[in-house]
Amino acid sequence: MTLSEFDSYRPPEKPRRSGGRRKRRGGRGAGATDGSREMAMVPEVEFATYYDRPIVKPPPWEAPIGIYLFLGGVAGGSSLLAAGAQFSGNAKLRRNSRLAAIAAAGAGAVSLIVDLGRPERFLNMFRTLKVTSPMSVGSWILGAFSAGAGVAAAAEFDRMTKRRLPLGPLRRLLDLAEQPAGVVSAVFAAPLAAYTGVLLSNTANPTWNAAKEDLSFVFVSSASLAAGGLGMVTTPVADAKPARVLAVAGSAAELAASELMERRMDPVAAEPLHRGSAGAMHRWSKRLAAVGGVGAVFAGRSRTVAVVSGVALLAASALTRFAVLEAGLHSTKDPRYVIEPQKRRLEARRRAGIVDDSITTAE
Repeated sequence: MTLSEFDSYRPPEKPRRSGGRRKRRGGRGAGATDGSREMAMVPEVEFATYYDRPIVKPPPWEAPIGIYLFLGGVAGGSSLLAAGAQFSGNAKLRRNSRLAAIAAAGAGAVSLIVDLGRPERFLNMFRTLKVTSPMSVGSWILGAFSAGAGVAAAAEFDRMTKRRLPLGPLRRLLDLAEQPAGVVSAVFAAPLAAYTGVLLSNTANPTWNAAKEDLSFVFVSSASLAAGGLGMVTTPVADAKPARVLAVAGSAAELAASELMERRMDPVAAEPLHRGSAGAMHRWSKRLAAVGGVGAVFAGRSRTVAVVSGVALLAASALTRFAVLEAGLHSTKDPRYVIEPQKRRLEARRRAGIVDDSITTAE
């Protein structure tokens, strides 16, 4: 066998079993060869890849990305809650929600920078705007949202310090920009909570891609219950009614959206959502969302119930994001999650008569 200098880069291969034919057993007699008593032996299908490398390269995402997914939802939901409080004159809920929105957005940006490794990589995302890239669009959504939320939070902080900040002539400008800034952050709140679902499902990852029709709805619902839960924790019961309403609505919406998503996904691609650590987190997220939603209904009479329910809802939202992230990472490790859904999609296209494109071929 001829070898070249490039063969040193080839990964080691597993030893092959020795060849040779096996004698057939059976037959009507010792020398029978008609095969009338032979049993068909069909080996169980095993999916394998070249050099045991994954078919789909797993993204190098770890816990910081899960934190970013969760905090982005909290920031978006809190900003919407703050906008409602702004127009209804609920000063305490407005203040707490605005501060929660900018704090979550800031901490989420830090988590993203930690995952990127170097801060300049985060800044490089703003060099251009590519509307066909969910990551590029999401970066600009985060930037616009943070600008509006930051101005609104600065106005609230100035009032908390009894206007003692050394702003000088900028204070009048801040007063004029406060209300528009609150509206700007609210406009970008829903896209901030939803774009991460688009970002994940726009990849070749088997589990994420199989959920592309519903994942954004799950994330938006999760953001709503998280923001409502945080409002219940930080705001007195008398002023937290809008937060309780948002929490109940978000809980019901997330449970319904999650159930619909799992039913519409390919059953094989959905398996990682029900197995291992991802499955455990997914189950607990549903339980906590249900418990927190029910608790929010009765939280108008008890501060303790409000706090416990709010914490349960925050935990449910975090577990939803981490479960989806972990399930997607796990789905790239087994080629079965890639091959079987592809084969089913191919057969479905052929049954529909689509046999003349680049995906299917006529038989």
